[in-house]
Amino acid sequence: MNLRPRRPEEPEINLISLIDVLLVLVIFFMLSSTFVDEGRLRVQLPSASEQPQSGGGSERIVVTVTQTGSYRVNERELVNSSRETLQRAIVAVAGKSRDARVVLRADGRATHQSVVTAMDVLGRMGFAQLDVATTPSPPSSSPSPAP
Repeated sequence: MNLRPRRPEEPEINLISLIDVLLVLVIFFMLSSTFVDEGRLRVQLPSASEQPQSGGGSERIVVTVTQTGSYRVNERELVNSSRETLQRAIVAVAGKSRDARVVLRADGRATHQSVVTAMDVLGRMGFAQLDVATTPSPPSSSPSPAP
């Protein structure tokens, strides 16, 4: 009695099912991707008008961020530039009222982090009306091109 097969069977990998799975995955990723350039961020920049907006008579709180990253509240310089000190100074000026308009003035050379920190403190305190102070750009001195 011979229990051995006559020719040895070679193991084989079924590639058809693997190709089917890969094709389904490729089709899934092609249909689920948006093909939009995500690296470009469209930002609509604000423009400053020549004339200031009317305030409506409500009191204003002016928070200034200096070039070095220190803060001033209504032109009173703070002891340090920590979040807690800024929050205490704003509470001292505004009290419990959160209806006052807040004007955020930042030096052009101030760090982005210090401006965002001031905005974050104001937002967490519940101020809803935040104005960012700007200056109008000077008119360009270059002559306009001739037609």
